[in-house]
Amino acid sequence: MAQDKQNLIVLTTDFSGVTRIARGKVRDMYQADENLLIVTTDRISAYDVVMGEGIPGKGNVLTEISVFWFNRMGDIVPNHLISTKVDDLPEAFHNFRDQLEGRSMLVKKANTIPIECVVRGYITGSGWKEYKATGAVCGIPLPPDLRESDRLPEPIFTPATKAQEGHDENITFDQAAALIGTELADKLRTLSIEIYKRAVTEAESRGIIIADTKMEFGLYNNDVILIDELLTPDSSRFWPKDEYEPGKSQKSFDKQFLRDYLESLDWDKQPPPPPLPAEIVQKTAEKYQDALRLFS
Repeated sequence: MAQDKQNLIVLTTDFSGVTRIARGKVRDMYQADENLLIVTTDRISAYDVVMGEGIPGKGNVLTEISVFWFNRMGDIVPNHLISTKVDDLPEAFHNFRDQLEGRSMLVKKANTIPIECVVRGYITGSGWKEYKATGAVCGIPLPPDLRESDRLPEPIFTPATKAQEGHDENITFDQAAALIGTELADKLRTLSIEIYKRAVTEAESRGIIIADTKMEFGLYNNDVILIDELLTPDSSRFWPKDEYEPGKSQKSFDKQFLRDYLESLDWDKQPPPPPLPAEIVQKTAEKYQDALRLFS
């Protein structure tokens, strides 16, 4: 198998001698002694449907960007990352170095808190649709007469339920509190907004606007820690700061390019996905690589 990280495409993993315990839209998860191994594949999903084609180098980009942010948020909240080195994995994984190098994270095994922690600094996406219909997002009233892509006066916390299949569903803070308890919901809201604000400052210095992002938390030894990915093009909307123009949708460094292409098709957003032309795959790969360069 080729070693070039930008050309190698890993769509699925199957490592003999070790136990795969989960397969998500993008990530495969394995037992690694008392820890977990998360392998970020090159699968890409849109509208909660996994495309048939992979995006070259995508798994490496997501892993490297997550590590970048984990290293910058440790004083706010601990995270699950132990190592990204194949040599630090149990010996059973060492024969699969070509599939693991640059796209795997050895992590602590935490109990996942069952909500998505979404922070929005700009009005866009599903938030824009909800705002146009109700004047609010997840029960939070917003100023009248906002334009698409306007910056909000302050970032807002808009949680969502975590769906194993199908769409996540936006919920109010009160609904989140009913699911996980008010004290924990308060803590996650505070941490999420603090992480987002720090990321915004860092990203803007690199020419990127982070319009919104979602993050996940878990409990490890009864302490809250960050898990999964963090502030990647899959979990966030990244816009080029020098091209920002409110009142319309924005150019992006994330998979919005793919969504826009799919919107141009006569597709009902249900499986099976339409085939992706080679030029769409290549252009999407370039978007991910552009984002990585800005955080390197």
